[in-house]
Amino acid sequence: MAQEAFLRAWRSLSRFDLGRPFGPWVCRIAANLAVNHVRSPRHREEALPEGHGEARETASTPLEDMLDGEARRLLDGALSTLSPEQRAVFVLRVHEEMSYQEIAEALAIPAGTVMSRLSRAREQLRLALAPYLGASARRAEGGGS
Repeated sequence: MAQEAFLRAWRSLSRFDLGRPFGPWVCRIAANLAVNHVRSPRHREEALPEGHGEARETASTPLEDMLDGEARRLLDGALSTLSPEQRAVFVLRVHEEMSYQEIAEALAIPAGTVMSRLSRAREQLRLALAPYLGASARRAEGGGS
């Protein structure tokens, strides 16, 4: 997807407005490709093996590996419940650490839409993961005791 985004950017470079930042423009192309990819079942690829590309800083025990894998599966499952639009905003904010304005520019949507989609995505993830977060998560949300 990243390679295709850069190819499309290269092909469209003549239409790029030099008065605007380049990064959000490329991110918008990549985000549009990713959303289209998620929506189109015929273009789906098999997932990479678990832990692909990850490097551990310290040696871990088999139990830690199992718990990390389970946590990753739970988070992936919760993320898959989000709409493509919510997932795009969430990933750009949390993983790419983009500002609301950068996300708005990259996706060509108002900043208010970014904030509402992010809020809904966080709430949906909180609800999906609540059974696994324990008592401390319930206390943090105001559940008391």
